[in-house]
Amino acid sequence: MTTLGLVVAEFNRPITEQMEQEALEAAQSAGAEVYETVHVPGAYDAPLAADRLARLEAVDAVAVIGTVITGDTDHDQVITDAAAQRLSDVSLERDTPVTLGVTGPGMSAAEARERVENAAKAVDGALDLVDELPASDADAPEPVDVDSDAA
Repeated sequence: MTTLGLVVAEFNRPITEQMEQEALEAAQSAGAEVYETVHVPGAYDAPLAADRLARLEAVDAVAVIGTVITGDTDHDQVITDAAAQRLSDVSLERDTPVTLGVTGPGMSAAEARERVENAAKAVDGALDLVDELPASDADAPEPVDVDSDAA
């Protein structure tokens, strides 16, 4: 059974609460276990929580969910760019799939509510990566020394 870590941004909680439910249902439908859910203040705060979860041996992948709604400035763009980059870094540094289920930037609250199913897509993506990625060098079996003269 694949075990997931789930990071949920609390900012815009009426929407992320629905996203969390979508993610949990997607995991259950796929037969995966959510090992731990970590709630963070906002999407910008998700990389640290994702990193902590990715360090756990029991966690096969991490799905991060949240929503960033546009305001009067470019703040939403800055937040989503920074979060996406650092989550990608966590995935590569920990050799653990970390998927981005954060909607935005440039969305209204109504548009964000229409995209709550992206949380399920993040879970599905994490599970697909666990299934499809080749074994890392640490997981690969030792090479067999074959004597080329033996035949």
